[in-house]
Amino acid sequence: MKKSLLALAALGTFAGVAHAQSSVTLYGIIDEGFNINTNSGGKHLYNLSSGVLQGSRFGLRGTEDLGGGLKAIFVLESGFDVNNGKQLQGGLMFGRQAYVGLSSQFGTVTLGRQYDSVVDYVGPLEAGDQWGGYIAAHPGDLDNFNNAYRTNNTVKFASKNYGGLTFGGTYSFGGQAGNFSGNQIWSLGAGYANGPLVLGVGYLNARTPAASGGLFNDSGTAATAVATGIATSPVYAGYASANTYQVIGAGGAYTFGAATIGATYSNIRFGNLGASYASPFAGQSFTLNNGELNFKYQLTPALLIGAAYDYTRGADIHSGSRAQYHQGSLGVDYFLSKRTDVYVIGVYQHALGDTLSAAGTPVEARAAINGLSPSSNQNQLTARVGIRHKF
Repeated sequence: MKKSLLALAALGTFAGVAHAQSSVTLYGIIDEGFNINTNSGGKHLYNLSSGVLQGSRFGLRGTEDLGGGLKAIFVLESGFDVNNGKQLQGGLMFGRQAYVGLSSQFGTVTLGRQYDSVVDYVGPLEAGDQWGGYIAAHPGDLDNFNNAYRTNNTVKFASKNYGGLTFGGTYSFGGQAGNFSGNQIWSLGAGYANGPLVLGVGYLNARTPAASGGLFNDSGTAATAVATGIATSPVYAGYASANTYQVIGAGGAYTFGAATIGATYSNIRFGNLGASYASPFAGQSFTLNNGELNFKYQLTPALLIGAAYDYTRGADIHSGSRAQYHQGSLGVDYFLSKRTDVYVIGVYQHALGDTLSAAGTPVEARAAINGLSPSSNQNQLTARVGIRHKF
C-alpha cells in the first residue's frame, strides 16, 4: 500500500513539473463600433464595422521549456467580423498568424504565416497602429505599415534584446516550380528603445506581388489583381502589376512627460510594371513617398488624445501631374478598465493630381481612406465611435 501511495505521489510530482514547464494561453480582442463615411462611392454610408482600432481576433499562444534555455513556441491566430461571425483574411482559419518555432538565448526562429520586418519594427510608430486604427493608416496602407498583407511560407528570425537594440528578418519561399524567385518575399529590420526614445527601420521586397500566391494575394486565392480587387485602392491600383514591390521605411518617437511626438517615412517602389497582368506602362517603374507626423498626450492614466498629419506624393504620370494625398487624423481613447476602452476616431483625406487606374490609364486621383470604399471625388471624411475589449 505504501509503495502504491509513493508511486502515485511520484507520478503527481512529475506531472506537476511537466505542467509548470509548458503553457497554452487563449487570448483575443473584440472591437466593434459605429461609422459615418461622407463619400462611399458618391454616397453617405452609416454602418457598424468590426476591428478598426485593432482587428477582432482570437488566438492560442503556447510555450514548452525544453531545457538549457531552449523553448518551443507557437501561435495560431484567427481574425473574425463581430457583425456576422465570418472569418477574415480571405476566410483562412488562422489568417492573422500561424507559426511554430524555437526560442533561445540567441533569439527566435519561427516558420509559418507571419508579419514582415516593416510591420514589426516601423509599423508601431505610425498613428494607425497606436490610437487611430486602420482608417488612420497611410492611404491604401501603401507601405504595409498597418499590416494589410502578411507573408506565407516564411522563415523568420528575431534577435534577443541587446541593451535596447533588436533586429531580425524574414524570407518567404515563393513555391513556384522552376521559378525560385517567383512570389518570393524577404525583409530586414531593426529597432532601438531606450528610455524616452524609440527608433525603427525596415525593408520589404516582394516579387510578383499581385500574382496568385503573391504578397497582395496572401489569402492564397484569386489569379489577378484587376479581376479580384486586390489593388482596390486607387492610390496604387495601377501599379500592382509590378514585378517587384519594395518598401523602405523608418520612424521614431520621443516621449517627454505625458506627451509623445513621432514621425515615419516610407519610400514605395513598384518596379517593372506588367509582370502580373498587362499594363500600358510595361517595363516602367513608379515611386511614392510618404511622411507622417503624429502626437499623443496622456491627459490622465485613463484618457489619451492623439493627432496626426500624413502626406503622400506619387511619381509623375504620363501627360498628368503627380498624385498627392493630404490626410489628418484625430483620436480620443478612454479606458474603462485595463481590458476595456471606448474611443472616437476622425479622419479626413484630400487628393490632388493624377494616378493610374487599375487598367493602367491616367486618371484623376480620388480620396481613399484605408479600408473604406474609395470616394467618388477628391475628398473623404469618416468618423467612428467604438468599444474594444481584450481577453
